[in-house]
Amino acid sequence: MIRVLGIETSCDETAASVVGLREGAAPEILSNVVLSQIEEHAAFGGVVPEIAARAHVEALDGIIEAALADADTRLADVDAVAATAGPGLVGGLIVGLMTAKAIAAASGKQLLAINHLEGHALTARLTDGLSFPYLLLLVSGGHTQIVLVRGVGDYQRWATTIDDALGEAFDKTAKMLGLAYPGGPNVEKAAAKGDPARFAFPRPMKGESRPDFSFSGLKTAVRQAATSIAPLSDQDVADICASFQSAVADALGDRVARALVRFREDYPDSEAPALVVAGGVAANRKIRSTLEELCASHGFRFVAPPHALCTDNAAMIAWAGIERLQAGLADPDAMDFVPRSRWPLDSVSAPVVGSGRRGAKA
Repeated sequence: MIRVLGIETSCDETAASVVGLREGAAPEILSNVVLSQIEEHAAFGGVVPEIAARAHVEALDGIIEAALADADTRLADVDAVAATAGPGLVGGLIVGLMTAKAIAAASGKQLLAINHLEGHALTARLTDGLSFPYLLLLVSGGHTQIVLVRGVGDYQRWATTIDDALGEAFDKTAKMLGLAYPGGPNVEKAAAKGDPARFAFPRPMKGESRPDFSFSGLKTAVRQAATSIAPLSDQDVADICASFQSAVADALGDRVARALVRFREDYPDSEAPALVVAGGVAANRKIRSTLEELCASHGFRFVAPPHALCTDNAAMIAWAGIERLQAGLADPDAMDFVPRSRWPLDSVSAPVVGSGRRGAKA
């Protein structure tokens, strides 16, 4: 069995995992330990980079020890060490990657510097054994993208946000309405008690031929609605959240539908086309049900990894390391790799001004 130790510290989760792959068998997550920093950042309404980095320093050694113990694996039994090297908060990335470099140097193991977004992109192959090619909707923190996944290290971005990422829009909406951090789950919780038809919020980019996303205008509409009826009752907050969530689902559905049609045109011989949804926002039930219905109507398989593997975790990093080892894509100069706060999956497509926030949670 190939065993890889994965380390993830790109934002506010300190995580380590051991993933194994035996020839002819399905991959196994032997351990997956995640320590959340939500309580440390809650008072600030968002992640504070300096606090996050210090917390990683304090916790990471113990998290790695716990992951190895849970996997009943000694460091000597590990074939490689994979660590998130970007994108993300650079302070946290330095902690994780430098720790991985130290472990690799001391033990003589191969080091793999992993793109956090590639971890999300390949998770469906860990959980569902998905074959290439497939479509990926990545809705995680500072990124909202539709990506064609053609192979390990072979990605083509089809769409991205032209301003705010969806995760950022959820968090800012929660903050405007006085909801606690983290914003996404609390907006969804409030929306469950609200009327999604009360506020006629815009569906950004809906009907546009351009494939990209936009959420800045929707966020502004939420602020204007909240200001116009202030002070807000609990029901007002619930109705705004429900209307916001409905607008998001409609906008995503319109954008994704165009990508599904394009995939059919580009890959007419694909017998089992699939849409993979990854990232923390993928846990939203309204968004999930909208995309499931959309996939069913277009003859696509809908794949969403379990929630624990959609949010930041080290199992996806370890698995991406295994995929790279299997594909012969291990970087011999990984020990010289410098953490990158920005690191696009598709290095060919031109960057879009305003696409997410620098250093935002990936």
